[in-house]
Amino acid sequence: MILRVGLCLGLTAEMVQHLKENGCKTVMDLVSSDLEVIARKCSLSYKALVAVRRVLLAQFSSFPVDGAHLYEDLKSSTAILSTGSKSLDTLLDGGLYTGEVMELTGGPGSGKTQVCLHIAANVSESLKQGVLYIDSTGGFTATRLLQLLQRRTEAEEGQVEALQRVQVARVFDAYKLLDALHKFRSSVAQEVVSASAPVKILVVDSVSAVIYPLLGSRQPDGMALMMHVARELKTLAKELGVAVLVTNHVTRDASSGQTKPALGRSWSFVPNTRVLLESGKESGGETGTRRIASLTKCPRQPVGTQVELDLENWAPAEGAC
Repeated sequence: MILRVGLCLGLTAEMVQHLKENGCKTVMDLVSSDLEVIARKCSLSYKALVAVRRVLLAQFSSFPVDGAHLYEDLKSSTAILSTGSKSLDTLLDGGLYTGEVMELTGGPGSGKTQVCLHIAANVSESLKQGVLYIDSTGGFTATRLLQLLQRRTEAEEGQVEALQRVQVARVFDAYKLLDALHKFRSSVAQEVVSASAPVKILVVDSVSAVIYPLLGSRQPDGMALMMHVARELKTLAKELGVAVLVTNHVTRDASSGQTKPALGRSWSFVPNTRVLLESGKESGGETGTRRIASLTKCPRQPVGTQVELDLENWAPAEGAC
C-alpha cells in the first residue's frame, strides 16, 4: 500500500513528501523501518511517526474475529442497492451489495456500458444515492444518462438533481485510475462531498481497458499494478461501504476455444460476483436490445443461473431461467 494523504489520521502531505524523498514510499517501508533513523533523516517528530505507525498497524494488520461478530457487522453495515431491473435483481439476490465488487464481463457490443448507465440512473434517481462513474473508454455520455433519467421522471428538477448525484472521472491509464481511487478515498476521509448525497456505488468502466495493455513480458510491473488496483477496489468497497461495479472484456481460451474473462486467473479472485453478458435473439432471429445475463461467480446464488435483460425496457417481468 502506497503512503498517501488521507490513508490515516496524522499522515500529512508534508510528512508523506519527506518520507518519500528518503525512500519510505509504502506502508511496509514505514512499519518495518527504524523510526529513530527515519525521524532524523526526514526531520520529523519521532512521536508523530510512532503514532502514525500504530494506526497503520491497527488498520492493515489482520486479527481473528469470530463468526458471530462478523454476522452482526454484516447486518449493520451492508446495504443492497437495486439495479432497477427485476430480472437482474433476481439474479443478484436483491441487487448490488455494498462492501463487495461485482464484475460485468462480455464482448464488444454486449451492453456492459448500457447496464452500468441504467444502474447509475436508478441509484441516483430512485434511490437518491451518489454515484462515482470512472470512465476509461469514453463510453459514458451525459446525453444517454439524461435519456434514461427522463424515462424515470418527467420533472426536470428531479432529472437535474439525479444528474448532480453522478460524479464522472475520465481516466485512460492505470495510474490515472489509481489517482482517481485515491482522491475518492481522501475526499471521503476528509468528509469532502461534492454531490448532494454520499456515494454508494463506484463504477469502473472498464478496468480491463487500462490494465490489459500492461500485462505481458514487455511490462514486468503490469501484474503488480493490476493487483494494486484490485486491492484498492476491494479496500474501498469494504472500508467505505460502497458497492463497486467494474466491467471487463472477454478473450478466447487457446486450448478450449471458449470465451473467458480477461486479466487472467489472478484477477478472477477479485470480484465477489461475476456476470457474463451475451447477445440474445429477437423474435425475428436478429440481435437487438435483449441480452442474456449468466451468473458465473456468486457467494449467494447457484452459478449458471440466467436471466433475460432488455436494455431498452429495464424492468422486464421475467425471472430466472
